[in-house]
Amino acid sequence: MRITAKGQVTIPAHIRAKAGFLPNTEVEFIHDRTGVRIVKARGGRKPSRGDEAVRLLEGSAKVKMTTDEIMALMRGR
Repeated sequence: MRITAKGQVTIPAHIRAKAGFLPNTEVEFIHDRTGVRIVKARGGRKPSRGDEAVRLLEGSAKVKMTTDEIMALMRGR
């Protein structure tokens, strides 16, 4: 296995599955006397940009229309 010019390495699928490393799992690198270990990061994953956008928009709507009323307005009657 090689490290790319960007410092990337592919973790084999069977190791990812056994460790529970799903896509977007945050990991930490721990360097000690025996080498380097990759472990799940404490505190879970960081919010994605989409998560952050939703958080900022939640509760900001001022329109008192139902979904059906909005759809009728968008489509035209």
